[in-house]
Amino acid sequence: MNAQAAPAAPTSPYAPHGPDGAADAPGAGLTLLTVNLGTLVTLMAFTAPATTLAATAQGLHSGPVAQTWMLTGTPVGLAALLLTMGSTADARGRRRTFAAGAVLLLLATVLAAAAPTTAVFLAGRILQGAASAAVLASGLGLIAATHPAGHRRIRALGLWGAMIGAGVAVGPVYAAVLTQAWGWRSLYWGLALLSVPVAALTAAVPESRAARPRRLDPAGAVTLGAGVGALVAGFGESRGGWLHPAVLVLVAVAAAALAAFAAVERRVAEPMLDPALWRSPAFLASGIAALVNGLALVGVFSYLPTIVEGVLGTGAVATSMLFLVWSGLSAVAALLARRLAPYLSAGAQAALGLTVAAAGQAGLYGLHTGGSYGRLFPALAVGGIGSGILNAALARLAVSSVPADRSAMGSGANNTARYVGSALGVALTVSVVAAAHGSSPAAALAAGGNHAFLLSAAACLAGAAAVLLLARRADRAAG
Repeated sequence: MNAQAAPAAPTSPYAPHGPDGAADAPGAGLTLLTVNLGTLVTLMAFTAPATTLAATAQGLHSGPVAQTWMLTGTPVGLAALLLTMGSTADARGRRRTFAAGAVLLLLATVLAAAAPTTAVFLAGRILQGAASAAVLASGLGLIAATHPAGHRRIRALGLWGAMIGAGVAVGPVYAAVLTQAWGWRSLYWGLALLSVPVAALTAAVPESRAARPRRLDPAGAVTLGAGVGALVAGFGESRGGWLHPAVLVLVAVAAAALAAFAAVERRVAEPMLDPALWRSPAFLASGIAALVNGLALVGVFSYLPTIVEGVLGTGAVATSMLFLVWSGLSAVAALLARRLAPYLSAGAQAALGLTVAAAGQAGLYGLHTGGSYGRLFPALAVGGIGSGILNAALARLAVSSVPADRSAMGSGANNTARYVGSALGVALTVSVVAAAHGSSPAAALAAGGNHAFLLSAAACLAGAAAVLLLARRADRAAG
């Protein structure tokens, strides 16, 4: 197919409306269906170990270190390659990159399902992360290329944000139910089957790329991938202590690689991540909102099942219901958030989402042994609504905070911040929980969880203030 450029961005990066009279590009509906299905499957794969770690480790006879990598393997591959995949998609074709990611996701999931050893399973999980990076980064670029700026794009991006919440909601429940019924391998075989229509539908999606494709930046890709991958891996290893030699080595490698990446980007003619973007209030607002989302929300909720099971003694299926409430309402709120667009800029909407999420996190405070399982649900409902408002805003910010022909790169940068934040959030949550004391292990776990909830709420409020300030600066600059 002939390449087509992404549509022009609105004059203001926070403008809620563009040329509403413009018609969707051919294939817009199929593109939206394919991208949303791919996003749903990648998030289900990402969250699957949250409620099945013990069963998987037992089936593969995995030790504590391997169990840590079962949780961090996919985030490492995902975070390390998101920005690279986004830049590649803009330069070489968004559909092509998405299709490659969909096929790799299928193969990686089959590898994890059939893995005879822990090492093979971990390889499958890391490859799932790499595939997810291609799907997530290029997916938003495909939506932007087929939906004109204005209410149609806002609606489409809201649907994409809803798939983020739906994947997080469905993944743990799906994994827990299938593992209980047919064993842990069944959940990966099921995900492989769900990947088949994603790969098949991609063939009919129209191709798009930047009007003036940039040259690839291999030095930037290698240094960034190494730096972010080592950083996320270091956060994962910190569960054994922040001064553990493996953590110190990985963080040192990350610092050196990221410093090299910054030097490379200042010198190449066409950098993967233009240093000028760091002076853009809109781009900074997008990155901070995504980082806080991962740090304070995704990170804490990733460890919530462990806290709840240890304090209240609930089983895997019951615990997965917590995800269903939080992320289910997140998906609904993201769908409805498009109604806010005429009244709130994307930055103001992100700040609102973080504020509501902070109220939900604070509402979880008071967890104690012998407490009520149902007491958690109102706070989770509030937090889920805030998360949905935020996810819809992040999709708008990711596309609007960068030049129109670099929408996939914007998605990659935004999601990189989100998943680096989530890796750090899990590590910090584990550290905070482990440092708490109590009359019993369950009481200590409850005290640590309460500390983590309050810190998460504070981080959300601080993030909301920073994003709102940057949003106002962006509006003044545009005016």
